[in-house]
Amino acid sequence: RYDPPVGVECLPHRPVIAGFGPAGMFAGLVLARHGYRPLIVERGGDIDERVKAVSGFWQGGALDTGCNVQFGEGGAGTFSDGKLTTRINDPRCELILEEFAAFGAPKDILRAARPHIGTYLLRGVVRALREEILACGGEVRFRTAVTGLCIRGGCIGGVTLGDGSQIACDALIFAPGHSARDSFSMLLKNGVAFAPKPFSVGLRIEQLQSEIEKSLYGDYAGHPALPRGEYRFSLRSSGRAVYTFCMCPGGEVVAAASEEGGVVTNGMSEYSRAGKNANSALVVSVDSTDFGSGALDGVLFQQRLERAAFAAGGGNFHAPAQTVGGFLQDRAVLEIGRVEPTYIPGVAAANLKALFPRQIGSMLAQGLAAFDRKLAGFAAKDAVLTGVETRTSSPVRILRGEGLEDVGIGGLYPAGEGAGYAGGIMSAAADGMRAAEAVMARYRPFGE
Repeated sequence: RYDPPVGVECLPHRPVIAGFGPAGMFAGLVLARHGYRPLIVERGGDIDERVKAVSGFWQGGALDTGCNVQFGEGGAGTFSDGKLTTRINDPRCELILEEFAAFGAPKDILRAARPHIGTYLLRGVVRALREEILACGGEVRFRTAVTGLCIRGGCIGGVTLGDGSQIACDALIFAPGHSARDSFSMLLKNGVAFAPKPFSVGLRIEQLQSEIEKSLYGDYAGHPALPRGEYRFSLRSSGRAVYTFCMCPGGEVVAAASEEGGVVTNGMSEYSRAGKNANSALVVSVDSTDFGSGALDGVLFQQRLERAAFAAGGGNFHAPAQTVGGFLQDRAVLEIGRVEPTYIPGVAAANLKALFPRQIGSMLAQGLAAFDRKLAGFAAKDAVLTGVETRTSSPVRILRGEGLEDVGIGGLYPAGEGAGYAGGIMSAAADGMRAAEAVMARYRPFGE
């Protein structure tokens, strides 16, 4: 039974949650069910508006910088494979899976070794979770960004919203997501303590799903009793790691930009994973020795890569792409064979190594060769590489103490992936729950 402790202090105002990704959603769910009536503000739109905005962008329309693959109800994971795997050992994870199943996810996530929901089903789950928060007394406001903090006596006193209005609060759970770069700048200006955090950058690689399964299953490939084939590889060399990440069987590579003038890729698949191609991120670890020790130097590093990719793709959010054979031979060619690139709005042939510092390009090439030795066909000559993958995790960590409050501002609870304390749907949801529990441990329910 989940029954977190409840504090005794009076809570003069409703707790505010900034961000409605996995951390914000589960923080809101916990607080709402226990009588705290949270107010949740989300810079993007609800799931229906968000799907419309993203679909329009993918079909060649304008990018909505406030509502896109990164921003909006459900967070960045809504347009992904909906993976529910995690490496954290937290009893909350079992509760999170049960909640997802109760809100409409397939029941097999409760027993699968590598549970996933798929992007289409995940949208309905997100909507149902929001309706539960509302039914329990919470409030969710979309298209509402936090643009400033009101700090009194070293503690949170309220937030300023994008329309200039202010909301008083004594507890603020800030769960911005890993791409909320303007929010990072705003927090820094308000004296919030940051540290640069290692992350990874690289490319998306696409292979034929059927070829991956032939290598994995041999003569049994295609048998209906077998799951879609997956892989996960890593290699360390000269103090760096190159590895595959967010593998999407039967999926597609999607445009995941959130800023004008930058190309960002991600992977996505439906629950059925029925697409022709497999895809995954092929990425290399980077840290402050690559991009600098300033609080937002990692953000600037990401932006440089994204803008270089935009230029290499010819503009209009077309992505630079190259076949693996061309990449390994340093030829800027896209000789499409069996593997047809799935990225829309479209791709353009480019020299992908030229987008990165030399060491990163070299590690990508090492990874291709090493992983192909482990799984024949991984680096097939006609496999397609598309750039760039930069949003693997947050490039910053907002410093917090043992009680999960910001180290310098009382009542501010940084949470989730954007704050630097999670990496994926499950760990972000668990961290959101921990933040809610920290608020509850101090205060009694709102109005009591």
